[in-house]
Formats: sequence, structure tokens, C-alpha cells
Amino acid sequence: MAGNSDLSEDENPFAPRRNDALLGHEEAEKTVLDAWNSKRMHHAWLLCGPRGIGKATLAYRMARFILSGGGENGGAGLFGDQSDGLYVDPEDPVARRIAGGGHGDLKVIERQYDDKKKRLQGEITVASVRTVGNFMSKTAAEGGWRIVIVDAADELNRNAANAILKVLEEPPANAMMILVAHHPGRLLPTIRSRCRRLNLSALEDHQVVDLLGRYCPDMDLGDRDALSGLAEGSIGRALQLHEVGGLELYTELVNLIASLPNADVAAQHKFAERFSAADKDAAFATVTELLHWWLARMIRFAATGQPPREVVEGELPAMQRMAAAQPLDQWLEVWEKINELMGATRGLHLDRKQALLNAFFMLEECMRT
Repeated sequence: MAGNSDLSEDENPFAPRRNDALLGHEEAEKTVLDAWNSKRMHHAWLLCGPRGIGKATLAYRMARFILSGGGENGGAGLFGDQSDGLYVDPEDPVARRIAGGGHGDLKVIERQYDDKKKRLQGEITVASVRTVGNFMSKTAAEGGWRIVIVDAADELNRNAANAILKVLEEPPANAMMILVAHHPGRLLPTIRSRCRRLNLSALEDHQVVDLLGRYCPDMDLGDRDALSGLAEGSIGRALQLHEVGGLELYTELVNLIASLPNADVAAQHKFAERFSAADKDAAFATVTELLHWWLARMIRFAATGQPPREVVEGELPAMQRMAAAQPLDQWLEVWEKINELMGATRGLHLDRKQALLNAFFMLEECMRT
């Protein structure tokens, strides 16, 4: 469930290295297990798919399975029933060391947490990957395999990507690299060509609902169902939205949009004021993402006539009124302007409150024209 969270790995209760639940990717899991059992395990795997659907969870699941003996110590594998796939009991000593970040034969490459800025760095730098080649070429500390997980490979900068490529070109024996990629097209073609690729699909809504029930047992079914609609098959996105009150934000946002063109200016100001403080980076990023998502769905509805799933009450009638108010090209122009405004606001640290008020004004003007 890797995602774009600014929580450090130690603070994140849903971190993939601790997560033993994987739904919706049984075929991918079977592919890995079949390769292991047939003694044709590739030295590099590329796990591709949308952000937050479980790619990193699968990567750690692979690592736990291999580093615990590949099924020889219980569970599925060479000599056992495959019904449990790559599952390893979280109380297994190997699983516990991996969960604690202390297994000597597993190295994880990811963006580093910046303590001063209180957020993750924007990319994976070459400093983070310099030791990968040496790590993989050494004898395994526990006599088995050595494994490197890169999460996510499309966040490697150019120098870091070239350093990874050098290792892939001359892979050591009993060493494996598992690369997670949200946007595999951004990777060097030479990296892609040296990996066995597994494409993972977005989860079904009911699977997101089930996982939310596991991770957030106090959440009622209605909220879980609504979050699954917002998440579009990404349990990582659903959890991130839950952490920042995304469902409540979305409901308020839809209500403000639904009031247009008869805007409740006081309500707009009160809503936008919540994101003006310096420590509201994550909340502002969430609300701009939700606004972008809602407008994209409205435009898709206007273009195709196919109504989207209504996540909160009242959004579909609002979409119908907006779609009928202006031709499609006008809404596309407004959508682009709002996206540019929000991007500039984040990148140049402009006034967030004013940016949101301007976005509401653009939507209102388009409906009035």
C-alpha cells in the first residue's frame, strides 16, 4: 500500500513491510510462486500498476517468503500446499525482522524522510543506491538470498537509475532485485528489459471495502463504501484520504460546487481558510487532488453521457447541471486553468485560500456565462 504519504516508515501503521494482507493479486502471486517452484526465479522483477494497490506489499511478501526459506519452514512452497501463496506468518522470526527493518539480507531503497521539512524527498538520489552492488555481491548473512526492494523505481533520479542498471547488467547469484513502479514508462528501457514484469490491476471496490474494515475496524460501512469510490481501486489512496479526513473534505467540496452558480461566499471563505496555514501542505494537496478528480469525472460524463458512481449525495445532479451549462471545450479550458492555478500555488507557495476562491469563481463564471 505504498502511497504518496508524508509519514515516515516508522510512523506508518500500514507500511507494506508490516502488512501481511494482500487481496486481488492472486495471479501475480501464483506467477512468482510458480517461478520459484520451477527453479527459474528471475533475478529482477518489475511490479507495475497504479499507486497504492499493493505492489510494495507484494514485494515484501516475496521477500519474506524467500528469506524464510521459500516455503520450507511452513506454508506454501516447494513441499507444501500452495493455497496460501507466498504467505509467511507475521510472527515468523524473519517476518518480524523485516517488519522492524532489521533483516541483514534485505535492503530497501526509497525516498528518504527529511526531518527538517517533515516530508519525503522528491526523488531517490544516487547516494541511496551506491551500496546496492556491494550488498548484493556479498554472501548472504543468513546463508540464503539477498534481496533489494526499490520503492518506487520511477522515483529514481538519472544517476540513481544508472547505478541500478549497472547491478542489473551483472546480477550476482542468489540475489534478487524487486522494483516497484507506478509509471514504468518513466524507467530506462534498459532497466525494463532486464526485469520480469508483473502488471497488477486496481482492486475491486469490495476488496477496498474489506481491507478498510481490516485496517480501520471502527469505520462504518457507509464511510468505507464511500472511500472505496474515491479511491478507485487503491487501498493506499483510501487510507491516505482517511488519515487527512478526505471524505469529509470531499463532501464539503461537492456541497459548495453543487450550490453554484448561487455561491455561498461565506461558506467558500470558511472552507478555503482551512488550508491557508503553513502546516496544511498535505490537506491542500488532498483538496486540490479531489477537486481535479471531481472535475475530470464531470467532464468525462459530459463527453460520454455515462454517469459516474455517486460517491456522496448530490454530486451527480451537480454534474448534470454543469455539463448542461456549457459545451465540453469550455469545461476543458476551465479544468486546465484550475489545474495550472493549483500547480503554481503549490510550486510557488502562493496564497492557498485565494487559489481555492479563484477556482470556485471560475466554475461559477462558467456556469453563468
